[in-house]
Amino acid sequence: AASGVGRSAGLGVRRGEPLLGMFIFGGALAVAVVPEALPAVVTISLAIGVQRMVERHALVRRLPTVETLGSTSVICSDKTGTLTRDEMTVRAIWTDGHATRVTGSGYAPEGDIDVPSDAPEQRALVERTLRAAALSCDAHVEQEANGEQRSWKLYGDPTEGALVVAAAKLGMHKADLEAEAPRHDEIPFSSERKRMTTLHLDRTIADRDLTVAYAKGAAEVILDGCDRMLTAGANEPQEVLLDEAARTRIAQAAKDLAQRALRVLAIAEKPGAEKADAEHHMVFLGLVGMIDPPRDEAKAAIADCEHAGIRPIMITGDHPETAAAIARELGILREGRVVIGRALDAMSAADLEAAIDDIEVYARVSPAHKLRVVSAWQARGHVCAMTGDGVNDAPALKRADIGVAMGITGTDVSREAADMTLTDDNFASIVGAVEEGRGIFSNIKKYLMYLLSSNIGEIGLMAVATLAGLPLPLSAVQILYVNLATDGLPALALAVDPPEEDLMRRPPRDPKAGIFTPTVVWLMLVGGAWSTIVNVSLFVYELNNGAALGLDSDEALMHAMTMTFLSLVLIQFFKAYNFRSDRDSVLRRPFANKWLNIAILWELTLLCLIVYVPVLSKAFGTYPLPLSDWLLVLAAAFTIVPVLEVTKWAMRHLAPLPSVPIVDLHVGR
Repeated sequence: AASGVGRSAGLGVRRGEPLLGMFIFGGALAVAVVPEALPAVVTISLAIGVQRMVERHALVRRLPTVETLGSTSVICSDKTGTLTRDEMTVRAIWTDGHATRVTGSGYAPEGDIDVPSDAPEQRALVERTLRAAALSCDAHVEQEANGEQRSWKLYGDPTEGALVVAAAKLGMHKADLEAEAPRHDEIPFSSERKRMTTLHLDRTIADRDLTVAYAKGAAEVILDGCDRMLTAGANEPQEVLLDEAARTRIAQAAKDLAQRALRVLAIAEKPGAEKADAEHHMVFLGLVGMIDPPRDEAKAAIADCEHAGIRPIMITGDHPETAAAIARELGILREGRVVIGRALDAMSAADLEAAIDDIEVYARVSPAHKLRVVSAWQARGHVCAMTGDGVNDAPALKRADIGVAMGITGTDVSREAADMTLTDDNFASIVGAVEEGRGIFSNIKKYLMYLLSSNIGEIGLMAVATLAGLPLPLSAVQILYVNLATDGLPALALAVDPPEEDLMRRPPRDPKAGIFTPTVVWLMLVGGAWSTIVNVSLFVYELNNGAALGLDSDEALMHAMTMTFLSLVLIQFFKAYNFRSDRDSVLRRPFANKWLNIAILWELTLLCLIVYVPVLSKAFGTYPLPLSDWLLVLAAAFTIVPVLEVTKWAMRHLAPLPSVPIVDLHVGR
């Protein structure tokens, strides 16, 4: 472009044009062909996209993240609260071989625990289990006024809230329990330990104050720390040895509950405990099964992922049966595998990389496992998004191409390490952000395609006219106005173009592939070349036709320049509509971009003022045109539409987009 500008100005000087005039002309042409608005348009596109993401509950911390989102091919998501509602409710309690049903929902302590009236020994076991569960929790629920209505609000973890509410359904309220058994120490929960233990000064088990440890956690972890279990006695519960047969029954009961999509926790206690050995030689009390129903919008978002060629992966600390049941219901688990943390530990990096495509659910995992999963997907060339909320999730969030932190339940450390934060902790918001990322990249491509094709047409017109020995078809001020009219509002309107309808039916963009695909390059070149041919032809025709119209040489040149000026601007307006997609026809939703419509109408109004208002006409060197000339200019400019349509049709057949198979969401259930 720079050499073309210099050559055009140099040839003009050789032909006897004034040096100062050619200097001004060359400067104007250089301004016209340099895309000086590109940084501003890219920044505006990213900023507007980030604003739209906020409306969809995704807060992006870094602008480059927006582009990476459009290339995302794998989303590794936590289950609780992200794929599910994070509203836990206890549904079943298993003690000493008996399962007890629990009714009610939410955090209101309303509902029944269906213990038969003729089984007081079973009720005693359920009470003992729920009492221990509630005491080992930090959460509590309170009734709050909401206008004329009163509702129950949870303070703390939803899983603990469900246990506290279940105990309240039997009349055991958290405040009363803590008054009779105050806590004086604890061993906090961690994702590696998968349990929490609290120590209380409790006199309800013995006739004296006694330090009792209460623990809750993953069934297999709690069971490993127990050597006795509580069973129903004739008058009161009794402790018996926990033999292998009993362990097998408990493990099977936990599996049965998990297969009902219930999250399973085991409860244990140890009277006379010291903190150092509180989690050893405990008494197993029972199992609690609770449900966290899947989000309806998460199921739809996973279907969108399938259509968009994005692989959703579930990562959870829950029991593998629970994870599998939820994953099947959501459509994540079909023909793939469920792998637990212990199996991951036994895999080498090469083994995991080889098996990664077949694994759809990871259960009983720790944050360290998340890091390994991310690394394995990246080693396979995928762009991976990973969710996390804990302090220990930070390394995986930093390693992922898109680290996604939870805005509600996430820690400050996880949010600082992440590239994006979900303000609603919802999986659907991740998919919405990916869609916005694809749309932003697409709009930047549209702008560049339109801008560079227009510049090719401008420099081509001036270069051909100069090389052919013709008078300059545009003045310096006309060139500058063409640049202002076409690279201004219409270009900005393309930067906020609505997403194409099939945007989420396409495979993820290859992060190594640039904007200038073969289709984009051909459209730019064809559009620029055709613009050159049309405008040069129109200019020559009008120069030769000036005498027939009875115009002198100066008037004929001004008339030809005006026609060429208008034709060049109108061709670029038609291009703006054509380049709203590099694949689809311009006839598909042609006026869907209201901002582009407004921009074109405004520019057409200014164009008419430049032609017909004397003071502007004199400044821009234009000639008032009759209706017949406008029709000729319009017809000449419109020819760009069928030319670009044929080019798109040819590229659709010669370079089709890779297809994404639409998977039946009921397969594998």
